[in-house]
Amino acid sequence: MADQVAAMCDQLVKAVNVIMDAETSQIYRLEALKFCEEFKETSSLCVPCGLQLADKAQPAVVRHFGLQILEHIIKFRWNDMQQQEKVHLKECAMQLLSNGTHSILDEESHIKDALSRIVVEMIKREWPQHWPDMLKEMETLTSQGEAQTELVMLILLRLAEDVITFQTLPTQRRRDIQQTLTQNMESIFTFMMGILQINVEDYRKLVSGVLTSFVAHCRVAVATLNTLAGYIDWVALVYITSGNCHLLEILCLLLSEPELQLEAAECLLIAMSRKGKLEERKPFMLLFDDVAIQYILSAAQAVEVVERRYIFLKRLCQVLCALGGQLCSLGSDVEVEVPANLSKYMEALLAFTTHSSQFLKSSTMATWGALFRHEALSKDAAVVKMAVKFLRASMTNLVKTGFPSRDNNPNCEYSRVDFDSDEDFNSFFNSFRAQQGEVLRSTCRIVPLEAFRIGAEWLQYQITSPIDTGDNASKTAEGLCSLLSPSVVQWDAMTVFMECMVSQIIKSVDEEKLPIDQSMELLQAVLNYETKDPLILSCVLTNVSALFPLAIHRPHFLPQVLIKLFKAVTFEIDHEPKVSFLHGNVRRHACSSIIKICRDYPQYMLPCFEMFYNHVKELFSSGVALTHMEKCALMEALVLISNQFKDYEKQKAFVDELMASVVAEWTSNEIRHVLWNPDTFLSFIGADKVVTEQKEDADTAAINRGRVSVYAHCTWTFCLYAILAVVKRAHWPADLEEAKAGGFVVGYTPAGAPMYRNPCTAQFLILMPNLLALIRTHNSLFLPENMARLSETFSRTVVKLKCIPSTGLSHHLLDIYDSPVCKTTIERMQGFFCTLYDNCYQILGSAGVSLQQEFYNIDKLAEGMAGSAFVSLDHVPDHRLRPMIHILICVFFFPFDLLVLSCPQEYYESLLCPLLGPLFGYMLQVRISTPTEEEELVCQETQVTQEMLEEQVVRLLTRENLYMSLLTLSFTSLSWKDATNCHRTASLVCWTLLRQVVAGNLLTEAVTWFFTSVLRGLQVHGQHEVCSSTLSQLAMLIYENLRPRYMELRGVMTQIPNINLEALDQYDHRLMDPSAQKFGEKKRKDQFRKLIAGTVGKALCQQFRKEVHIRNLPSLFKKPKPDKDIVNNEPLGLAALFSPKNDAL
Repeated sequence: MADQVAAMCDQLVKAVNVIMDAETSQIYRLEALKFCEEFKETSSLCVPCGLQLADKAQPAVVRHFGLQILEHIIKFRWNDMQQQEKVHLKECAMQLLSNGTHSILDEESHIKDALSRIVVEMIKREWPQHWPDMLKEMETLTSQGEAQTELVMLILLRLAEDVITFQTLPTQRRRDIQQTLTQNMESIFTFMMGILQINVEDYRKLVSGVLTSFVAHCRVAVATLNTLAGYIDWVALVYITSGNCHLLEILCLLLSEPELQLEAAECLLIAMSRKGKLEERKPFMLLFDDVAIQYILSAAQAVEVVERRYIFLKRLCQVLCALGGQLCSLGSDVEVEVPANLSKYMEALLAFTTHSSQFLKSSTMATWGALFRHEALSKDAAVVKMAVKFLRASMTNLVKTGFPSRDNNPNCEYSRVDFDSDEDFNSFFNSFRAQQGEVLRSTCRIVPLEAFRIGAEWLQYQITSPIDTGDNASKTAEGLCSLLSPSVVQWDAMTVFMECMVSQIIKSVDEEKLPIDQSMELLQAVLNYETKDPLILSCVLTNVSALFPLAIHRPHFLPQVLIKLFKAVTFEIDHEPKVSFLHGNVRRHACSSIIKICRDYPQYMLPCFEMFYNHVKELFSSGVALTHMEKCALMEALVLISNQFKDYEKQKAFVDELMASVVAEWTSNEIRHVLWNPDTFLSFIGADKVVTEQKEDADTAAINRGRVSVYAHCTWTFCLYAILAVVKRAHWPADLEEAKAGGFVVGYTPAGAPMYRNPCTAQFLILMPNLLALIRTHNSLFLPENMARLSETFSRTVVKLKCIPSTGLSHHLLDIYDSPVCKTTIERMQGFFCTLYDNCYQILGSAGVSLQQEFYNIDKLAEGMAGSAFVSLDHVPDHRLRPMIHILICVFFFPFDLLVLSCPQEYYESLLCPLLGPLFGYMLQVRISTPTEEEELVCQETQVTQEMLEEQVVRLLTRENLYMSLLTLSFTSLSWKDATNCHRTASLVCWTLLRQVVAGNLLTEAVTWFFTSVLRGLQVHGQHEVCSSTLSQLAMLIYENLRPRYMELRGVMTQIPNINLEALDQYDHRLMDPSAQKFGEKKRKDQFRKLIAGTVGKALCQQFRKEVHIRNLPSLFKKPKPDKDIVNNEPLGLAALFSPKNDAL
């Protein structure tokens, strides 16, 4: 036997060395791996060989393999071992713990980990029933030295992780072990606290003594803290707070120990993050005492950028934030006095908010927000005082500095630790700034006037400061700033502050107390400020918009505001043709500001309407180079103001005049000829001609394309944008009486709701035929004969999803605004197609919302839309269907709010059914066979509730073919490889539709198909708990409602793998027999899920995993049943029946 073991060990050592040798060929390595795996699976020498290989005289890699063999034996062959073999292996494992390792400083960490896994695997199988003295044996081991103490801590930690955190045990074993741990938790905590205190005391004594002993005690203390962290997360709070929070006190003291502070902070963070009853968490307020706060402040003093030290600062910051979270939650619902040291706590938090690390700053934002929003704490004098300090700190924190690639700020050094690239930092900072904005708004509600004073000072300072381009001057135009120029980052930060501040003081301060005069002085200074730098001018425009809500109290300022914005609409930089894209940014910003003002304050803009309109007409006729977007934005703003006419005839006359040129252009014979013929359309826009970018200027065809670019790409797009702007913005008065007086109400529905008319309806009806023709022509472009007409240059522009740059390399983040955007011909053509297609559907959607009955009453609307939007669907790319699906669902189906109105019920038959029938039929017949992104279209575009579906969708489905198409599509989609779609469809759609017909006579084949479709969905998605729950519920509903009339469903059930037929018979009996005992819904669900468990598929990562089987042991914690004295002292023979000696039981 010994010779066999020795020989096999020699072979295993050779195999392990072959596997680990970097020079080994792949073939030999695979053969060695196969030999080792076969040995672990089949050999009877595993235990003696594993023990011999695990001897500490062996090399570490061999020892680790020996321990792996022992772990494999315990995990997969323990149930087949004899009792004496188990005892022998357990004794050998304990011997390894006792003297099978090197000293704590010499032993490899992976050896310690492997040895602890072996012991934990045995504990999971035998404790506490067959190994009651395990905890005592572990305690005894700690007396043998630091190495054994560390191993015991690793064992206790891994046991808690497997049982509590990862829950890798069967339910009964997990319950037994967890309850035993809980019963012994007081002694376990006492034991760990004792180990920690002893080693910390010895560690402190040896700080200046023997290095090895010092490190050994430190290592044990670290292991103990890590183990405590694994228990603090779930034990009863009483163990954490016992002894007047003795544990938390020790942890605070350890924050001053450089070698232990990180682990101590981890424990504190876990403790402070605990949830539970508020009364049990009240002792946490002891951390607001002088001693604890002082230790936290002292620990945060060092500023060096060392990785471990920096990680500790992050944890300490999280501890402070968690402590603030406890204060806010306790202060809301439990009588807790405001801590006397609240000011000192906030000073500590502010120290992190003003730290050079942007990450640490961002970590404090949620806590500041909770404090400033807290109903009681926000009124405390200390918090009010701190709010002003926070506003001052925000003036620095809002400034975007600290890019990892630069070295111009202390933040940069920390950013290089936290972020891999400038792109990562930029993404983070955008999120961080949004957080700051939320907290700023809360702060301004507490101290609104102080916030205004700070913002006004900052804005005045920026206005009077000269522009500093710094080292980051624009590469495009001399003398202009880039995004990182000092002046730009300061203006940008100040602008964010002003936006947040003004929006809140209007809400927080009574009108008579608003600083109107001061704000008008500020606004006048902004209006007088002149700059040719586009980035700074953009910030100036934002400040104008921010201050506008205060300007409405001084109406004489409004024309000056408009003049400033109009001037920006035509902004140009002299002699700088390369920066036209910067012109565009400023112009778009100005247009957006005008629209925002006219949308939010139209009643105040009404006196300026004539001035506004005359200026727009002058711009349009003066030859000033305005883009179609800029023209449409100005038209949109005018329409928004015209809604305040509250006079139908006057507003209609205005819209007619405004849209006259658009109507003439869009309905011209030339446009009609082009839009109604795909061949002519492609030829007209030049998509059938080859383009060589280098020779484009000299090409005759290119000259024609240049005309097309001006005429088609601009004129057509302008027409569509103009139509969309007018249709979307023109509206009747919100007040019914005003609408009546203005002539907008034309009648009432049978339900008594008013029917309105829209001033733009007449214009829309004139424009609609060509609009539908463009949709039809665009869909027809995907037909093979039309795709063949496209030149090689433009063959892919029609079908691409997005305008992708011709080069795969993106601009560097810091240079993006310094690089002129020169689009290629292909990119311009692709953008042209995308814009046309999307705008057409946007117009249809807005028309349904804005025109309401006037839209749905259009003669032959269903035929027109079906003959355009649904043409050539077999050839239209999947991503092109999204706009159509979105419009149909949002406009015709679901009334989320007043902005998205549903189709009136009287038009269901004449309009919806002719539209939805072909659509669902198409999706059913074509998309099911090759599901792509359209698998989720039905449910993804709109989040709906069960009630919404019941009230809206089912009522719409008034035709049988339409109903069956949607029903079939819904059940088929359950097995598409899209878990999100499966969950939504199963929970919201399938049963909502099916239960409408369950009482009728369904074909047997249909019933079995519905049921098997759900089971097929379980096979595909059952490994996801959310999908499994919804699909199981759906399957039970179908089975319970249809099984009494369709015996075939039982036949489907019997085909489920490993189904318990006896349990199925019992379930059917309770379902079919009216007199049978009925179970509650929860128990029925559990029984049914067990019946269909065989259909649930496994995730790919689980399909080839070897199963670990852990047997249940006799439970130690069964609740005794209360004695019931049925018949006093009368022997009924029950004692014998329930006797432990009764073999039958």
